[in-house]
Amino acid sequence: MLDALRQPLESGTIHLHRSGVAATYPARFQLVVATNPCPCGQHGVPGGVCECAPQAIRRYTRRLSGPLLDRIDIDLRLNRVSSARRDGDTRTVSTAQAREVVASARRRAAERWSDTPWRRNADVPGTWLRGPAAPDPAVLQPLDVALRRGALTLRGYDRLLRVAWTVADIAGHDELSRDDVGRALFLRRGAAA
Repeated sequence: MLDALRQPLESGTIHLHRSGVAATYPARFQLVVATNPCPCGQHGVPGGVCECAPQAIRRYTRRLSGPLLDRIDIDLRLNRVSSARRDGDTRTVSTAQAREVVASARRRAAERWSDTPWRRNADVPGTWLRGPAAPDPAVLQPLDVALRRGALTLRGYDRLLRVAWTVADIAGHDELSRDDVGRALFLRRGAAA
């Protein structure tokens, strides 16, 4: 059932065909997926004891298909919360601060793409990102290596370029840097592994 989301994730539209009638609707959305590392939820958890057989873990992790995973831009493993207290953690960001960072990044992207039909990094086609808007080849080298190794598909490459541009916009960079590409690769755990 989740695989039915592949095309809307890619194109931002959904096409319905019923009894000789076809209709197309906008379907731009943000997909957030959360999953446990195994059926019991303890695999790889510090202090946890996983009792799942390796075959059960593999079967569990394959519930999301490769083509669907290829359309997920950010894939992070989060550690289990071990304490409800914030012991000296002063790195908090208010909603207003986060809103301003996002607004600034969106303005930066809109300025960069102002001579094109696009305003957001998510809308720019991969052929444009790899063509007229391509940065120096040295910046793209980590992506090229991951593509050659088979850790990325071309679709994943393009999606990572969009994430890298967003990372650059959040950091306030006018040009894409190798660090921005590295951060995008880190955010997509499968490509960095």
